[in-house]
Amino acid sequence: MTFRLNYGSDTEAVHDAMPLDASAQLSQALAAACDDRLAAAEPYGEDDGIVRTLTTERAIAVLLMGHQTKVVTVLQLSYTG
Repeated sequence: MTFRLNYGSDTEAVHDAMPLDASAQLSQALAAACDDRLAAAEPYGEDDGIVRTLTTERAIAVLLMGHQTKVVTVLQLSYTG
């Protein structure tokens, strides 16, 4: 089941500031996380299935998986340049 993606203004600003190729790669990875949350991202610390880490070549995102609300929220986004 596909989940909806949710950004805060800070994380959205980081994504918007990324170079086009890195941004596109992150967008594809986030879309995959919305389609299959647990397969697309790694556990963040203890595997509780709720907080996950999504890593691309140039970005790292911490995601909150809202299983009841059907929302994937980007909590933190770092661009590694």
